[in-house]
Amino acid sequence: MDLQTIKQYDKQYFMNTYGERTNVMFTHGKGMYLFSSENKKYMDLLAGIAVSALGHAHPTLTNAIIAQTKKYIHCSSLYYIEPQAILAKKLVDNSCADKIFFSNSGAESNEGAIKLARVYHKKKGNLNKYEIITLEKSFHGRTLATIAATGQEKYHKHYDPLTPKFKSIPKNDIKAFKEAINENTCAFMIEPIQGESGVNPLDIDYVKQVRTICDDLDIVLIFDEVQCGMGRTGTLFGYEHFGVKPDIFTLAKALGGGFPVGAVCAKDKFASFEPGDHGSTFGGNPLACAAGIAVMDTLINDNLVQSGNTVGKLIIDSLKTIMENCLLIKEIRGMGLMIGIELTKPIAKEINNKLFDQGFLVGSVGENTLRILPPLIITIEEGLSFVTALENILKEYIA
Repeated sequence: MDLQTIKQYDKQYFMNTYGERTNVMFTHGKGMYLFSSENKKYMDLLAGIAVSALGHAHPTLTNAIIAQTKKYIHCSSLYYIEPQAILAKKLVDNSCADKIFFSNSGAESNEGAIKLARVYHKKKGNLNKYEIITLEKSFHGRTLATIAATGQEKYHKHYDPLTPKFKSIPKNDIKAFKEAINENTCAFMIEPIQGESGVNPLDIDYVKQVRTICDDLDIVLIFDEVQCGMGRTGTLFGYEHFGVKPDIFTLAKALGGGFPVGAVCAKDKFASFEPGDHGSTFGGNPLACAAGIAVMDTLINDNLVQSGNTVGKLIIDSLKTIMENCLLIKEIRGMGLMIGIELTKPIAKEINNKLFDQGFLVGSVGENTLRILPPLIITIEEGLSFVTALENILKEYIA
């Protein structure tokens, strides 16, 4: 079906929550590339917003999904599910977690973490501990609870009254954290590297101080790793950069390599769910977990976390070299292949469109920041080709 017909259907039948879409429709992908209905090739440097960690049509992932569909797609969690048990073990074996609960998305994973933290305190008899502290400029999801947890006013619009007992504080401000704590404080939920606000890593010393305070006051420390987990930042999990271990952390996005799956990962002490406390019809289904197993195995066996980190460092270093002689770049932020490029002028969308015209797919945050989140399979040559294209576009603004 042609693009114009699809655009007509979209306008007539779909609830538009995304605004004006980019004028392209992709028909298939291969590796780092997506191909349009007009047979134009695009290097995908957004990866479905940090989802397609293995790129497109990766044989290990697609073969695992095909093989599982030929067996069975869904099974109630009333019964034992082999892929679910295997994926849970792989996550535990490679992280600080002891127990896993599977969901279908990042928002669901964060909802599960919020519930788990409250259940932990309730079952200890701390009936007044229910308040969750989060950070300004955070993003935790689109459900009513995770919108309330999100520290960005623009996401709250139209949904008042929000789910109560959430409050947001400035990041990297330990004084603000201490002042926010009271007798009702249940948990502190943070993204170690904030994504949706433009790639903002937290300070290592700040996170370490937070960990100590949470230990001293029995506050559950939750890391939202929906975007920064699964090798995105150059380590398998984002918390590894900070020298601390969260009590609970959440995953989604890249965990299924494109197939929806999320996870709530907790240490034994905080894994307080009992039968009836939580559940999900589709969470941990055989197909989703088969995809997750394939992604985990490929990241580990093919050394994609290490190679992605190498390419990410090269991209960041190359961008910083450009920044030294380009007044249009204010700051380069990020870790591994989670990179934000803040510009000195509100031209991020323009630059995004020019890159698109040249066959590069990137993201933009607000008016000033470009965001790149490439598949972890990216090569040095592909990374540098993007840097060169961006440099040439920026030169047009200076000339």
